[in-house]
Amino acid sequence: MLPEPLRETLEDRLDVTVESAAAVGGGCIANACRLETDGAPLFLKYGDEAVARTFPGEAAGLRALADANSPLRVPAVHDTAAPTDTRPGFLVLEWIHTGRKGRRFWGRFGEGLAQLHRHTAAAYGFEQDNFIGRTPQPNPWMDHWPTFFREARLAPQIERARAQGRWRSAWTPPLEALYRRLPEMLPATPEASVLHGDLWGGNYMITATGDPAVIDPATYYGHREADLAMTELFGGYDDAFYAAYREAWALAPGYETRRDVYNLYHLLNHLNLFGGGYAGQVERLLRAFG
Repeated sequence: MLPEPLRETLEDRLDVTVESAAAVGGGCIANACRLETDGAPLFLKYGDEAVARTFPGEAAGLRALADANSPLRVPAVHDTAAPTDTRPGFLVLEWIHTGRKGRRFWGRFGEGLAQLHRHTAAAYGFEQDNFIGRTPQPNPWMDHWPTFFREARLAPQIERARAQGRWRSAWTPPLEALYRRLPEMLPATPEASVLHGDLWGGNYMITATGDPAVIDPATYYGHREADLAMTELFGGYDDAFYAAYREAWALAPGYETRRDVYNLYHLLNHLNLFGGGYAGQVERLLRAFG
């Protein structure tokens, strides 16, 4: 199944012999497979330009998460390259062997995420723009968190929704009210924590030792509560996870309101990616703010 020019490139750049490649599930954007080599197995994503443009940001995000030296496992990046005339673009990662949850899985996950968030930058943003799913995610460096969240998170999604005809005119007044309130609803200069950025239940794994690993990030530096908010949007996280996180690093009062502000970004993204099935949730949040 592996295109021969891609196989040859991988063998040359990684100094391995690719013995076989087997498709694996779980992704909805790129081709994904497990490579068996004469060394360790590897995880490969590949695709055309529309797919491969997401790989540099993903690789940079994984490296930034790994640099935090938290207990959370982060797959190592082996190589990435853009497409050429003869082969697709690709991203090669460490293969993580999976297992079942250990007894303290959720506690370790919560503690590990809090430790990850202790790794900070001097401003909000990231070293490069990246993607959240298939959606471009701009990451300009800014010093004021409410401004960053409005201009680099909400505004691009709203512009995209308008361009696709998915924005409803009735949403504009409550949005304008939310924009006016953002400086009082969000902290002005919280610690700029390294964030996974897309921490729904499909973006963590259970390692062979029963510990948590995180994959498929949309990394940037921002308010740590944005990561926690995403874990609550679609569920799948145990109460022990939240208890362990709060014990490791308490949250300020008002988190529940800020959580809904942060999750508006993800609901708008899902509206843009998947259509009107998310319109009701977007409208409910906007009307609550307005």
